Amino acid sequence: MPEFDVEALRARFPALALEQDGVPVALFDGPGGTQVPDTVIEAVSRYYRESNANHDGPFLTSRRSDAMLADAHLAMADLLNAADPSEIKFGANMTTLTLYIARSLTATMAPGDEIVVTALDHEANVGPWRSAAADRGLTVRTVDIRPEDVTLDVEGFDALLHGRPKLVAFGWASNAVGTVNPVAELVRRAHEAGALTYVDAVAAAPHLPIDVQALGTDFLACSAYKFFGPHVGVLYGRGDVLDALPSYKLRPAYDLFETGTLNHEGIAGTLAAVEYVADIGERYGGGFAAGFPGMTGRRLHAHAGMAAIRACEMPLFGRLLDGLETIPGLRLWGIAERDRFDERVPTAAVTLGGVTPEAASIALGDRGIATWWGDFYAVGPIERLGLAPEGVLRIGLMHYNTAAEVDRLVAELREIAAGA
Repeated sequence: MPEFDVEALRARFPALALEQDGVPVALFDGPGGTQVPDTVIEAVSRYYRESNANHDGPFLTSRRSDAMLADAHLAMADLLNAADPSEIKFGANMTTLTLYIARSLTATMAPGDEIVVTALDHEANVGPWRSAAADRGLTVRTVDIRPEDVTLDVEGFDALLHGRPKLVAFGWASNAVGTVNPVAELVRRAHEAGALTYVDAVAAAPHLPIDVQALGTDFLACSAYKFFGPHVGVLYGRGDVLDALPSYKLRPAYDLFETGTLNHEGIAGTLAAVEYVADIGERYGGGFAAGFPGMTGRRLHAHAGMAAIRACEMPLFGRLLDGLETIPGLRLWGIAERDRFDERVPTAAVTLGGVTPEAASIALGDRGIATWWGDFYAVGPIERLGLAPEGVLRIGLMHYNTAAEVDRLVAELREIAAGA
């Protein structure tokens, strides 16, 4: 099996060839949305050229479109290891899907019932539950974080389970600071307390293999534009749980949760994004295949591909941290210990003494380096850490970033810090 070839993969991403003032652009903005490979771009274009039609028509383009939709549901079932493609639902984005499911789930609850959320999460896995709870007279309780390493307070999590909540919502990985939660253990404990679980995997999906059957969660949501695809949301719901929920749909709608005409062209690109990950697994993931017993074909390749991606990213993240730690006045928020890298994804949240996150991000952008600043809708942890309203400077690594880009970023950030 060949060694992971970053340069060969970079050649498949047209955006990585962009230049600014004659200098290559370095893109560390992946946590806000990744770049897409050529095959995703072509899949969207090909859909428009050859298959553009509404659902269930008795003619060529509609039949092609329906065949693509069926394969896309199967592809996402492969990526997430869902038991059946009917457990996959596409939507506008993770937030919209969660708002919809929150309305359906809370319709089965009674005033006084409890929902548990966390202070580590993106607002998309907090706000929908608070809004729906307010409409139904439900109680929402929040698990705190440990500020010293920005991890979830698991003891506090257990304490709130004593209230026998109906639902517990938490993230797989933090989009702000990169913390990876012990999701399988959290799901197990929530189920023992009689609660359903809703996992936000948006920030995990570009970096980790996801197996919803092994995880045991009732729901899991992610976004294709965070794993090299178009702006499409994806929801997994365990079949028996979905079937028991009330839905809000038009009478003729063919699906209880996919309401209205879907973003077919975006879903075509999502299918291509899964196949891109599977291609990585087929090329470079042979050493990881044994970790996914019982899987075959695209499902196996997709999981091996994500494992190969993670094995590429985390050493590069170590190089980034080595460089950041040499910059005077810089603070990394979150897990920094190298022996705890299995507890994080390669997303760094930093602050600089004397330079606001906004000023640092703008200065880097002027130098052709893309980063984000602010709270990134992760309002809870940023407020809890006392960093609002400025937030943090966020640097996100993807498998298409290089050591040379990391060194350039560190050098420019060091100069910006010195100029303060």
